[in-house]
Amino acid sequence: MDARFTRMDHHDGISRYGASLMAAVAPYADVTMLIHDERQLALLPDLPWVKVNSPLSPMELFVARHVNRLDADLVFCPMQTMGSWGRKYPLVLTLHDLIYYEHPAPPGFLPAPVRLLWRLYHKAYWPQRVLLNRANVVATISNTTLSLMGKHRLTKRPVRIIGNAPQGERTPRDPSVAPEKSLAYMGSFMPYKNVETLIRGMAGLPDFTLHLLSRITPGRRAELEALVPDGAQVVFHNGVSDAEYDELLLRTTALVTLSKAEGYGLPLVEAMALGTPVVVADTDIFREVGGTAAHYVAADSPSGFSAAVQALAEPGQWAASSMASVAQAATFSWDSSARELLAIAEELRTQP
Repeated sequence: MDARFTRMDHHDGISRYGASLMAAVAPYADVTMLIHDERQLALLPDLPWVKVNSPLSPMELFVARHVNRLDADLVFCPMQTMGSWGRKYPLVLTLHDLIYYEHPAPPGFLPAPVRLLWRLYHKAYWPQRVLLNRANVVATISNTTLSLMGKHRLTKRPVRIIGNAPQGERTPRDPSVAPEKSLAYMGSFMPYKNVETLIRGMAGLPDFTLHLLSRITPGRRAELEALVPDGAQVVFHNGVSDAEYDELLLRTTALVTLSKAEGYGLPLVEAMALGTPVVVADTDIFREVGGTAAHYVAADSPSGFSAAVQALAEPGQWAASSMASVAQAATFSWDSSARELLAIAEELRTQP
């Protein structure tokens, strides 16, 4: 399993997805992780590993030469960019979403040449088709993305859902204990995440504090701070540990996000698993993940956002929403995703 997209200090969405899936598959199969830096091991399960090149290196074109020596029954990559020239093993590549076709600004942590290629890549769909058609099977994480892949005819290969899920062994909060008047946002600050509307909506929530948890550049922070309404309480944490994140989720009124595009929305299911309600944009993917437990608002409506938060304070509403959230989160599990990947491996093993 390709673990080279694992971060070295804290997980992002793809990093957590890969690490969680590896841990879930390990009880059922002999798993070897591919890494490119030993610092990645701090965020990975305790499994055998082999060090190869970075996925951003020009040597990625020839990475299959190293992987061939491992005599793998299957290689799974949590991205679609793994080199495959000369491979002698079945390969599963993953497409999480199509966000960057609609919102082409690349992640800021990528090197400048890679950001340029990123923009060019997302100008057309044919490069994506070339990448995905190299696989035996393509994985994705939601029915929403699966539908978009079909709409744009992105691959001729079979597509299977190997979904996200909350972390295991987490005890939900007591729904009878009233929450504090705070809100939590976990996610990046890229424009499509629409944090601006959350901040503007705080004008209608003077008794609440909005906690923006993720790391943020000084320039982007200055842009958002300029939007904070008079009297509103907005706290920029610039990164939190997993323990700090859970601690806040266990006392806050709701996790909130008005993001206009997601492949899944992992923070939603993480919060719901702990019994924390979610107030989210009314999009197909959030409907898929949040079901009837989430509270939906128009993405560009600050007043709608503040009204949804206020509605949770009505008698009995928060407790009922907390219990519904736990039930909805339980419909997703890493074990189910692991078993789906193992089923793919078995199918490819028996193919002529």
